[in-house]
Amino acid sequence: MTPPSITGDNDGRRPPRRARYRHLLQCRCNPGRILEEDSRDRASPAARTATDEEVTMESTVNPGPASSSEGRRAGARAGAGADEESTATRLPPGPSAPRLVQGVTALVRQRRGLHHLRARYGDAFVVDWPVVGPSLVISTSSEIKQLYTAGDAVENLENHLGVMFGPDSLVVLNGDEHRVKRKLLSPPFHGRRLAAYDEIVRDETMRELATWPTDREFPVLPSMGRITLNVILRSIFGAEDAEVAELRRRMPRGIKTGAFLTVAPLPGLGGPCSLRARYQAFRRAFDAIVDRLIDKAERDRDLDRRDDVLALMVQARYDDGARMSRSEISDNVLSLVAAGHETVAVSLAWAVERLRRHPHVLDALVEEADAGGEELRKATILEVQRTRPVIDVVARRVRAERLTLGRWTVPEGHMVLVGSALIHDDESVFPNATVFDPSRFVAAKPDQYEWVPFGGGSRRCVGAAFAEMEMNVVLCTMLRAVTLLPTNARDERFHFNGVTNGPARGGRAAIRHRNRED
Repeated sequence: MTPPSITGDNDGRRPPRRARYRHLLQCRCNPGRILEEDSRDRASPAARTATDEEVTMESTVNPGPASSSEGRRAGARAGAGADEESTATRLPPGPSAPRLVQGVTALVRQRRGLHHLRARYGDAFVVDWPVVGPSLVISTSSEIKQLYTAGDAVENLENHLGVMFGPDSLVVLNGDEHRVKRKLLSPPFHGRRLAAYDEIVRDETMRELATWPTDREFPVLPSMGRITLNVILRSIFGAEDAEVAELRRRMPRGIKTGAFLTVAPLPGLGGPCSLRARYQAFRRAFDAIVDRLIDKAERDRDLDRRDDVLALMVQARYDDGARMSRSEISDNVLSLVAAGHETVAVSLAWAVERLRRHPHVLDALVEEADAGGEELRKATILEVQRTRPVIDVVARRVRAERLTLGRWTVPEGHMVLVGSALIHDDESVFPNATVFDPSRFVAAKPDQYEWVPFGGGSRRCVGAAFAEMEMNVVLCTMLRAVTLLPTNARDERFHFNGVTNGPARGGRAAIRHRNRED
């Protein structure tokens, strides 16, 4: 018998291969069309008439990326006599395109694709992406709050993040292990300790600004990357030495390789020249360098007077008096460098891109910086992060047998994705959401479950306060040192590199040095 048509018509006859290829080529310029047409055409007639209604499934099968044989056995046991009410799973509809097609669409146009799906299915829908598997996407503050306050009912993606950061990293741990480690690592990023890093940020910013050309456009993202990398390395390790210089040379490429493996682990690809082998070589070199820096710290008689993060880690003790192991220190140093480097640099590049296109905001910020104020600048940073979120989604895996999130009941093993970009662009949450308007945050703190660039709950980014301080000091220093020239150019598009959303042209800037004007 001839297989059914991919377009759902033709009386069940499969179209010629040339016609199928032509169909795919027509979709090539619009990946969303593949996802949308496949979803519409493969659905049953009843499903096609109810795309805006929730889908109820009776199953105890883990819908996450578990083995198919295990899933079939679990399904057989469930069908034999499970209690229907205790196993009910309630999820919204979503596209039914193959996982690979949905994954390609997400990589090619993740942000636009998410907005396209929200327009089609509503504020919650299910996607099926490689690595994470079937996932519920949510974008209302009430459901986001329920997820972020679910405690041990949800967990981080330790299997994938562990590929890059190692098993002892804070971002990999869950439950009591995570709470204990977070308590140990939080002090360097708050209060008096945080203030100690201001001068480092200012010094590195002035060093980089001195290299900026005058009266010609250039991308600021590479510059911001150098600033944030130097800041985090100096903040963690203190004084400059040969080991820190070697890390500065190795880190950018190592972070990119590790980030790619996190998104696409490629378990079947090996060999001495594979990405995995190259990252393992980087990691061995990184651990050896950190080992030498720990040796130096332990020999330092003035260790207790140092403010750098490594010194605090070496001196830190758990409640039972135990020290952090060297592997714990190395895993968490790598996590801090990776998380505190690229994301902040991308946000700063977006800030430059936004300010050049909003000269009235830029003028007010310069006036405020010259007068020693910061209220509008802090509000501007919040608005940049709202309108240009670096990360579109934050993922959690359900650990409990079931998790209720508002209208939905999510089974164990299923992924839940917080659509940060979706709630940030929601007109019911932020009126005139498409307008860049820092005044909305002047004298008004955003709700922690509506403005979510740093995640939330017990897993909110441990370095969030450090990142906000760093962006504030970099922008203040830049506004006082250079004149940022406005532009009438079109907004820069989002460019998704597999991990972050940055300005497609690198955040083009044109400046004049103020001290030379005077």
